[in-house]
Amino acid sequence: QVQLVESGGGLVQPGGSLRLSCVASGRIFSINDMGWYRQAPGKERELVAKIISGGIKNYGDFVKGRFTISRDNAKNTVYLQMNSLKPEDTAVYYCNAIIKFSAGGSEYGYWGQGTQVTVSA
Repeated sequence: QVQLVESGGGLVQPGGSLRLSCVASGRIFSINDMGWYRQAPGKERELVAKIISGGIKNYGDFVKGRFTISRDNAKNTVYLQMNSLKPEDTAVYYCNAIIKFSAGGSEYGYWGQGTQVTVSA
């Protein structure tokens, strides 16, 4: 019914940059929150960044100005520009979206399949 498809992950050297994209498709009425989480081996999934209704942006404490989240509502797409990447940023990055299928309907959360980001020399 709904698909979130991520792209843009890969291998990058420390200090490098990557840009992740996530496109939501399906019979979507509106998308409220949309953002990125990550999970490293042996660790819990954590918030990287999200844009909530009204355009407010929240970032994980570890981001410290290195990452920028943006959103194209017309394309149901969210982006994550990651600069000054560190080895500790290595993780699977997951897109998340809170979606409504009708004006008065409930909200449902969806996850993408994840994209691997590896920061290594």
